Amino acid sequence: MAQSSVVAIANQKGGVGKTTTAINLGAALAMDGHRTILIDLDPQGNASTGLGIDVEQRNKTVYDLLAGPESLEDCWMPTPIQNLRIVPATPDLSSADVDLAQTKDRTRLLQRKLEQAPQGSIILIDCPPALGLLTLNAMIAADGVLVPLQAEFYALEGLSQLLTTVKHVRQSGNPNLRVNGVLLTMSDYRNNLSQQVEADARATLGDLVFPTVIPRNVRVSEAPSFAQPVLLYDPASKGSAAYRQFATEFAARLKLSKEEA
Repeated sequence: MAQSSVVAIANQKGGVGKTTTAINLGAALAMDGHRTILIDLDPQGNASTGLGIDVEQRNKTVYDLLAGPESLEDCWMPTPIQNLRIVPATPDLSSADVDLAQTKDRTRLLQRKLEQAPQGSIILIDCPPALGLLTLNAMIAADGVLVPLQAEFYALEGLSQLLTTVKHVRQSGNPNLRVNGVLLTMSDYRNNLSQQVEADARATLGDLVFPTVIPRNVRVSEAPSFAQPVLLYDPASKGSAAYRQFATEFAARLKLSKEEA
């Protein structure tokens, strides 16, 4: 049976479509038959909200997973999508850097808990937009990093900072960490800047940039306010089509096998 794959979805710059990508990639993979677990590692808990998990329902959270004896199975919850589970987050997670500062091997807390994942799972970690203990835990636990990159002026500068972070993590704790790829998000082909950023990214990074580009799409923007991935909110939208196509490319690049729950 296939090993689990762990992917940190990260960018130190906020507002780049990171959580939107985590939710919709997770939904698309699950709908295609992949056993998928989403770890909401952002104290804002937007991935949890975006999958319809009310705060009152979040009895066991990522904080419990990191700080307590709870197992991965103790903390995950079902979502409206078959094959997709989530370990939710609440604002309590914002104190993790301080609360866990004296904990032994504090950068490997998540890694140890994810070793309990069912074989063949794909685990997506929605990282906070900062380099702190939570993001370090994600990168130490991960096999690879997926980088959402907004098609805007400062995009490549932020990417350079993230790649430096990945290099440091390789040197300090996870020598096998790789960059799975870069996903261009919020692109508007009517805008010359979006086209220029894409051209620059492909010229600089080559095949590391996925062929699919996620367009700026009103249905993608609306979906979180209805607590749904866009794939459920409007399956026929351009945003849904783009995320389904991206999920196919992502699964092929990672050579994921389908292990239905």
